[in-house]
Amino acid sequence: MESLGIISFETAIGSCAISWGERGIVGVQLPEASAAATLARLRKRFPPAQEMPAPAPVREVIDGIVALLEGEKADLSKAPLDMEGLPALHRQVYEIALQIPPGETLTYGAIARRIGGVSLSQAVGQALGKNPFPIIVPCHRVLGTGGKTGGFSANGGAETKLRMLTVEGARTSDEPDLFGNLPLAMKPGRG
Repeated sequence: MESLGIISFETAIGSCAISWGERGIVGVQLPEASAAATLARLRKRFPPAQEMPAPAPVREVIDGIVALLEGEKADLSKAPLDMEGLPALHRQVYEIALQIPPGETLTYGAIARRIGGVSLSQAVGQALGKNPFPIIVPCHRVLGTGGKTGGFSANGGAETKLRMLTVEGARTSDEPDLFGNLPLAMKPGRG
């Protein structure tokens, strides 16, 4: 069995955690109620992981996550992700989501059309709900039609999703984004 490393780190939205192996990052955990709870949640997914210092490529990703959550336009699309063992559809969805830059959004339907048709929108939502790499694979940048937030499986749900989009400076104008999608309406009570 491959040995896995795990470490927690502080961000502007709370303590996150990351786990990695020989082929790359296997999981990221968004903040829970405490740093210990965050680490415990990720450990539950990767029980053999041992706390250890992150190797340079993982440290670069951690630095990028920290920067992104401080409002910088950090690009995490080249992070070394280990997607082995993930369903093919999930990998397709994650590859498309990785292309969404900070401050931009894409709809579930737009991703579904790229992988085979709008009838796959629900499957896209399910894949994003099981995203093992939140923040790196920016599932928070994927919205429902008309700017609705859709689901978000992280602690805090849609509120956390909106908070992350706000930190990233997600556009709130009436102009479509570079993918032709309408922007998120970031008003209280909407979505």
